[in-house]
Amino acid sequence: MKKIKYPDVEIMALDLANMLASELHTALGNKARVTFVVPGGTTPGPVFDILSGVALDWDRVDILLSDERWVAQTSPRSNTALLHKRLLVDKAARARLVPLYQEADQPEDVLPSLAKEIGPLLPIDILLLGMGEDMHTASLFPGADRLSEAFEDHAPLLLPMRADGAGEPRVTLTAPVLLGAMSTHIVFTGKGKNKALKVARKLNDPLKAPISAFLKGATLHWTP
Repeated sequence: MKKIKYPDVEIMALDLANMLASELHTALGNKARVTFVVPGGTTPGPVFDILSGVALDWDRVDILLSDERWVAQTSPRSNTALLHKRLLVDKAARARLVPLYQEADQPEDVLPSLAKEIGPLLPIDILLLGMGEDMHTASLFPGADRLSEAFEDHAPLLLPMRADGAGEPRVTLTAPVLLGAMSTHIVFTGKGKNKALKVARKLNDPLKAPISAFLKGATLHWTP
């Protein structure tokens, strides 16, 4: 694990965007298509703003969310809507977004068709994760109804997830998929999350602190 502390959000966003762009460029030089997995939420927004303007062969990049809330794209809580607003614009508008949501009452109704699109994209080339103060990442929440299943070695690619802290139902990539990434970055802000990281490292138990499973080999980007 490598941890980088930045003086402010702006410098962190610029440095991380440049790092991701460099890794995408290298990956595109080695294969026909590249899979780039990103989180939702507000923290990565400034990174997306910068990355979207970088000149890359975006038409050969498949972008996939690590997880999605089960809400329509018109909802302000939609991670997909966030990507369309802040990442899939400017030069990055040519990238291909692989959806984690389809119109259905619950994720179980369409999970097979969603997973069918994901399989050919694996393994993940570049993974960007976020982290919550409860030590969750993606929609792998402590106490979630199918958390233990998501960490099994032979877990399916996608699982629906429900947890008290999650609000609406979610759909998430499972641990084996995320752990298979060639390069992993984790971005977070604030002293509360830094404290949570220290607790997660001490616990080292993915069922109590899911983020702990993804720290080894990852580069962490943090600003107070």
